[in-house]
Amino acid sequence: MAGKSAQDAEGRPGYSAPALEKGLDVVELLATVRGGMTISEIATALDLSISQIFRMIVVMERRGWLFKDQGDRYRVTYKVLDVAFKATPAQELAHVATPVMYTLSHDTNQACHLVVRQAASGLVVVRQEGPGTIGFSLRPGTVVNLFSSSSGHVLLAFAEAAVTALVKSAPPEVDARKIQKRLNLVRRQGYESQDSARVMGVRDISYPIFGFGGGIVAALTIPYVTFIDGTRGVALEDARKMLSVAAATISQGLGAQSAAASFASQPTEQG
Repeated sequence: MAGKSAQDAEGRPGYSAPALEKGLDVVELLATVRGGMTISEIATALDLSISQIFRMIVVMERRGWLFKDQGDRYRVTYKVLDVAFKATPAQELAHVATPVMYTLSHDTNQACHLVVRQAASGLVVVRQEGPGTIGFSLRPGTVVNLFSSSSGHVLLAFAEAAVTALVKSAPPEVDARKIQKRLNLVRRQGYESQDSARVMGVRDISYPIFGFGGGIVAALTIPYVTFIDGTRGVALEDARKMLSVAAATISQGLGAQSAAASFASQPTEQG
């Protein structure tokens, strides 16, 4: 039986459920290791004995959460993603956004992706590859830094006050005043456009996606790549305009009021 412990860092009641916590530790560990791990490696990484996690891993495999290959290495299965999509608005978001993103990618010759907020980070939930042979994109499941990324700035700028309070609790290396100033700019112009925080030569453009209640549910982003080999593609400003229309279309598909479409006519960034 789980026992109650002291309050956590946010003042909520803390409860102890050791078996459940070990299971979650296993899933979170395997999610970060490409190629999977053996039971022995999992136990070592979590500082546990094999006997403490053996039966738990076997049960998780039987229930379809883990997969064991011929080398006895365990990996997280797609069931994690399936459950996440069914239990969150991500399934409806993907259903509405996918055809719009497909058209956007082919019209701009650029990849695009959707990012949702997950606690104090962003998470890529849908990706559409560009039609060309060369491009840049983030795969689903990629964790995005809210404070340095274009998508993160949009998610914070249009969020409720309770969420934007994250800025005040940003890591020490984040200049909260500078970030707040940037978020104010993003809110005024209706979108974010900045050089990628991950890759040189990529310009990220992000627009907000709104839901039925008018709140932001995601950020739609094009990591714009400038091709120098003669490959045909639309100019950055044209891509931005197409992105704004796509974001408004998805928002309307999710039931947002027509006001969301006003971002399609926002002026270009000044300064």
